[in-house]
Amino acid sequence: MLTFHNVCSAPSSFQLTGIPGLESLHTWLSIPFSSMYLVAVVGNVTILAVVRVEHSLHQPMYFFLCMLAIIDLVLSTSTMPKLLGIFWFEAGDIGLDACLAQMFLIHCFATVESGIFLAMAFDRYVAICNPLHHTTVLTHTMVGRLGMAALCRGVLYIGPLPLMIRLRLPLYKTRVISHSYCEHMAVVTLACGDSRINNIYGLSIGFLVLILDSMAITASYVMIFRTVIGLATPEARLKTLGTCGSHICAILVFYVPIAVSSLIHRFGHQVPPPIHTLLANFYLLIPPILNPIVYAVRTKQIRERLLQILKTETKIK
Repeated sequence: MLTFHNVCSAPSSFQLTGIPGLESLHTWLSIPFSSMYLVAVVGNVTILAVVRVEHSLHQPMYFFLCMLAIIDLVLSTSTMPKLLGIFWFEAGDIGLDACLAQMFLIHCFATVESGIFLAMAFDRYVAICNPLHHTTVLTHTMVGRLGMAALCRGVLYIGPLPLMIRLRLPLYKTRVISHSYCEHMAVVTLACGDSRINNIYGLSIGFLVLILDSMAITASYVMIFRTVIGLATPEARLKTLGTCGSHICAILVFYVPIAVSSLIHRFGHQVPPPIHTLLANFYLLIPPILNPIVYAVRTKQIRERLLQILKTETKIK
């Protein structure tokens, strides 16, 4: 159902605009976006394959890395195929239920990823501050439980978002979403009803996830750095900190873009819509692209295994 003369209606579907204001460049924009999506998929699938075949990588840190790879595949795949469909075929129409499902996947797995980073910080804390207990505390069972806890938290936190929209906000001013995917606030701002509860709940979840998780991660690294400072030699300090380098880089790659995008969406009213939408897409693409690169470059075992695979394939050719 369409909306005429600012009369509210209950649409059965929405229309995604892609990158608003840059419609004439959609074909050209599809080139970098499809390339980045391909790199993200290949990189994360490679990480999963390498960890699976290399038994020396069957350790907590690499199991968490595999969880990150799966999450990044879900995040990028939940948005990029639809965006490329808009770019190539102007296929912006998306059903209401599909829109809410996309919203759930994006926000749920972003929350799960934050939980995995928190679990990885705990792993580094135990490995450095209590190394003798690392193998007994971070067992395979415990790693699985931490991953499941992160997933359950994501479902628990984000599950109400689409339900609240479905039950509380049936009417909309327009069916056109000036975005490339069904982001929570992009949908809520179109609603005719009272959306204050939705806004408050969304802000509360953002606080619980971004602020509290980042504070807990920071606290773990404060204790790690205290332990490192107490080591006898500079070489031992650098070697110990080196084991945390990949994790710190991945944390920055995840939290900085998502924090910037959230702040711009809520408070950056002077920011042009194309810039905001591009940033919102980049925060779903940058971590899936950079996480495999960061870990492949900084992790000796992964790097050596990849080189071994490449050399084997070269000999076969």
